[in-house]
Amino acid sequence: MRKKIGIILGLVMLTAAVLAGCGAAPGGSSAASSTAAAVESSQAAKLTIKMLNVGQGDAILVQTAEQTVLVDTSDVDERDKLKRELDKAGVKRIDKVILTHPHADHIGGMALLLKEYEVGEVYDNGMPSTSKIYIGYMKELKAKGIKRHALKDGDVLDLGNGVSFKALYPSAELAKEGATPGYKHDPNNESVVGKLTCGAFSMLLTGDAEKDAEEKLLAAHSADLRSTILKSGHHGSATASSVHFLKAVWPETVLISCGQGNDYGHPHPDILARYLAEPKFTDRRDGKTKKTKIVKNDKGEVFKAKVYETDKNGTITVTTDGNSYEVTAEQGAAQ
Repeated sequence: MRKKIGIILGLVMLTAAVLAGCGAAPGGSSAASSTAAAVESSQAAKLTIKMLNVGQGDAILVQTAEQTVLVDTSDVDERDKLKRELDKAGVKRIDKVILTHPHADHIGGMALLLKEYEVGEVYDNGMPSTSKIYIGYMKELKAKGIKRHALKDGDVLDLGNGVSFKALYPSAELAKEGATPGYKHDPNNESVVGKLTCGAFSMLLTGDAEKDAEEKLLAAHSADLRSTILKSGHHGSATASSVHFLKAVWPETVLISCGQGNDYGHPHPDILARYLAEPKFTDRRDGKTKKTKIVKNDKGEVFKAKVYETDKNGTITVTTDGNSYEVTAEQGAAQ
């Protein structure tokens, strides 16, 4: 009788694990949980994230078995690249578009999306802009009857299969101020920042958030920032990725979206050295060797991550079942 009960309980546990998909919490190291993880990995739908190779702009494709989401849409002059990448990924419909902020290298592809693809809903920070691109796509959304929503701290989007996107920024207060006529905007530091979560895996998406936004995130969410992967803020600029912010996030891998030979020098050599825990770096701007601000935790351990760049690696693909993850690049290897 005990043997029969044990078998039944084992089957119930295994079935629950399979049904949980990416929503499964990190389990123990028992044989039962190992078997469940193996079944989950082979049968449950995976989360796929692609940082698309679209030059200097941002475009991150998020796919579950239920939804296709695009975070930012590259620049106006990168629309052909964006279409090529979306077509390569087999995209026909985009259920959700998340626009982190209204700079052209993040919203420049909206006209293409609205013309060539079926778009479900659009999310942004809710703040108005005088940008012609912004005004144009807002008119198009209204003409097509596509709903637009504002994201603020605490909002959660269900992407299916236990995958969620939780907005951590902007705060409700900033969102309210930013919607007030006459408010002086700082678009980079009004970027939507959110955490994409699938089981034990997470990726922090930062738009072009700089140190000012990072400080506010640390004040409000210091315990929630830890993530498996970090999307480098502002294309790897020295205006982002502060020591305190990296200490809180402590990612295993960093992804950088930037154009080959871009005029901004992204990623900046000091930030790249910080990610790689290199004590010194050569500044491309003046050729001088300088020291790196190394990131350490409270135990004295040094932060060091694997780094991928679209300018060197092409489109970067992350796949996960919620337990483990894999990063593959079109070309080259991680730094």
